[in-house]
This record gives sequence, structure tokens and C-alpha cells, in this order.
Amino acid sequence: MRFIEILLPVFLAIYFFWPLVQRKRVPAVNILPTFTIVLLINHYSIEGWRWQMIPLYVITIFTFLVTLPNFLKKKGEDADSAPRPGWLQTLGLALLLGISVALPALLPVPSIPRPGGPYSVGTTTFELTDDSRSDPYAEGEALRRLMIQAWYPANPGPDDKVAPWMESAKIFAPALSDFISMPPWFLDHLVYAKTNSYQDAPANPEGGPYPLILFSHGWRGFREQNTFQMQELASQGYVVVSIQHTYGAILTVFPDGTIAPNNPSALPSGVPEDEYDLAARRLVAQWAEDIGYTLDILAKWNENDPNGRFTSLLDLERVGAMGHSTGGGAAIQFCATDPRCKAGLTMDAFMTPVSEFALDNGVQQPFLFLFSQDWADKIDSKNNRLFARFYPNLKSPAPVITILGTNHYDFSDLPALSPLAPQLGLKGPLNGARVQEIINTYTLAFFNQEFKNIPSALLGGSNANYPEMRFEQR
Repeated sequence: MRFIEILLPVFLAIYFFWPLVQRKRVPAVNILPTFTIVLLINHYSIEGWRWQMIPLYVITIFTFLVTLPNFLKKKGEDADSAPRPGWLQTLGLALLLGISVALPALLPVPSIPRPGGPYSVGTTTFELTDDSRSDPYAEGEALRRLMIQAWYPANPGPDDKVAPWMESAKIFAPALSDFISMPPWFLDHLVYAKTNSYQDAPANPEGGPYPLILFSHGWRGFREQNTFQMQELASQGYVVVSIQHTYGAILTVFPDGTIAPNNPSALPSGVPEDEYDLAARRLVAQWAEDIGYTLDILAKWNENDPNGRFTSLLDLERVGAMGHSTGGGAAIQFCATDPRCKAGLTMDAFMTPVSEFALDNGVQQPFLFLFSQDWADKIDSKNNRLFARFYPNLKSPAPVITILGTNHYDFSDLPALSPLAPQLGLKGPLNGARVQEIINTYTLAFFNQEFKNIPSALLGGSNANYPEMRFEQR
């Protein structure tokens, strides 16, 4: 809960339960209902209203109206005494306040953890259109359009503002609500979620050129889904670029107002296995091309960016690919077919879309494969069988590590949606902050080893500081 959201129930509780301590209310307590109205106005104008707070709004306004006549009594009249509430009244008030606080506490405005590196972080979003490719998942004839977001070391100025978590949250939130099987308005409060990155801030060239990491989200994912990880990498001296794979993402909103929803036919359900596998490979082949095309554009901008941001900022000899789920398969596919990729990291890599060639020939680059326990422990799953076929063909070191107590969506920001994330199927039992700490630590250890010549013992085997990490392969 946000600051004023916490103050409101605290002051109401003091007012309600003061007679349990002292029958005569002191003036400072008597003024609290009026003060909570002032807080409510400030909450509306500064923090913004949200539906989860409606019960608390009603209690605040009702308390003010009921107590207003008593507050307006002239000095000398008996305005300060209050009957001591009975136990039923006390219990009722406690339940009422508890319920009113439960909603905003269980559905808070998500908080993205502050990155720990020495650099401030900037972020920018832009559209790319690949004139050489049509999009088979679009309605009618259309070129392949992409929305891209970058995080980078920055020199923010005093007028630079903190970026929102989601650029088009009003449009996007209903789609995400549907993803977790909730009503369209359920996540409307995501419009208030902020990051620790500065929107369109000038890049910091002093530590550059920086290694470049290209990120690919999962099926029905979105480019901001791993902001905790993107910000940490950028704060440690990396440029991270996340590609929103149009029609594979949950929803894509373009600057001209065009909305491209997820196209279920791209990864169809209820079809024969061979048909599904073919569709999956076609999809990830497109996503790998998206990664390659984005790298092509960034390479041009590294020579001469019309906006000046990326010029000479990127070290194109240190390019990595990273992905979650289907995006993990895309990262593998990209590295298998594009020698510009020098290292890769996947999180619960979905192996079905990986081409037969890549499965049987592996990849040349070093990789780090992270798995959730939920996926890793399904020993006989098709995904694990395909990974077992793929792994012996790798040509470079590639640790395989399972994070105990996690599920598939622990590799994202989604657990921050609610303390009820485990019940919503969005995380495992391991503490969410600990999961993100582990992911960031091992992500940095891997890319620092490959791109900054900083060896890490974490990648060589079990570590007492991280007992949650189970090494499957070294």
C-alpha cells in the first residue's frame, strides 16, 4: 500500500478505538475524522484513486459526516466524551477496518525493486517496421511491426521523470486481468505502477561502450515483464533491449493507436501434436528474426542514431540473448543461427519451438539455463526430453540450474501483482524478493563472466549462500 493509503486506516483506527484507552477524547483525536478527509483529498490528487480503496473511502466519508455535528459544537459543550464501545461494537469496527484494508493490501500498486548497480537507469520505447518481412499473423497484408523498449546507463537531469511500469497500462491492464482469469477492471490500478528508470533520459557514455543484451518474452508475455532484471543489468553497465513480439505478446499498442491483440492461431491449442510443433517452430523462427532485425537497427544506430542516444553506446562484439519460456526458445534459435550472439541465458526455455537443426547441433556460445522447480521436476515432460536431446550437443560451458521453490512466472515481475500470487498460480513458495535477488545475482554472474572477464564461482557448483540453487549440469 502507498503512504496515504496506510495513513487513512491508521488514523481511523486511532479514532475508533481511543475510547478503549480513555473515555474522553482529546482534541487531537477529535479532529481525526476531518483530518482523514484532508488525507483522502490528497490521496485522490497525489496518489490517485483505485477501486480496491472504495470500502475505505466509504468509511472515511461516513465517519466524517457522522462526527461533523459533534466536531462543530461550541467550546464548553460536552463534545469530547464518547461511550466506551462494547465488545461487539469493537469487534465489528475491527472487522470493518480489516476488510477495508485487506483489498488494497492484497492488490497493491506493484513495486519494482530498486536496482543495485552504480549507474542510474534510463529507458526509452520505439517502434520498428521490417520492410523485408510480411506478418503472417496480422489481418490482411501487413509488414512486421515491433515495439521495442531499452534500458541503459543514464545521466538523468532534474526534469527527467520516472517511467511507468507499463506505457499503455489503461489498455493493457484489462488484457492482463483476462490472463489471470479476472474481470477487465481488476488490475486498473496498474496505471500507478512506477519503475526506477527515467523516461528518455540521456545515456551515460562514460562507462561505454556497453555489452548489449536482447530479451525475448514468453507466449502471451510483454516487453516490461522482467523490468526487475532489466533495470539491474542496466544499473550494472549493460544496455538491455526487450522486444515485444507482436501477436505473440498478450497485447501490443503502437504509437498511432493501433492495437494488436494476441493471435491464438500462432500457437494453437487442441490440434494434433505435429501440427502444434510446426506452428511453434514457425512462431519462434519469426521471433528469432525479430531479434536479428532489432540488432541490425541497433548496429546502424550505434554508428549514427538520429536521436543521439545509441551512437557509440553499444559494444557489438559483446551481444547476448536472453529469454523466458517461448522467448527462451527464441534466444536459443537466434544464437544457433546468428554468430553475432556471443552468449545466452534462458529461464524455463520452451524447447518445442527450437528447430531440429538446433536440437541436434546445439549452439556454439556459452549459455546459462535456469529452470523453475515446477518445470524441472516434470522429469518426463516433452520439454525436458527435448532439452536432454539438445544439451549434449552444446559446444561451450552451459550450467543448468534449478531454483527450488519456484514456478514458471517467478521469472518475471508478475508475482508483484499480489501477495496472493501463489494462489493465482503466479509464483512458487519461495519468497518473491529472494527469487529476484537470486535471478539477478546469477544473471550478472554469467554475463559478467562472459562479457567483462569477471569469473564467478557461482557458476561452478553449489554455493552455501544460495542453497535454493540445485545444479543439474555444470
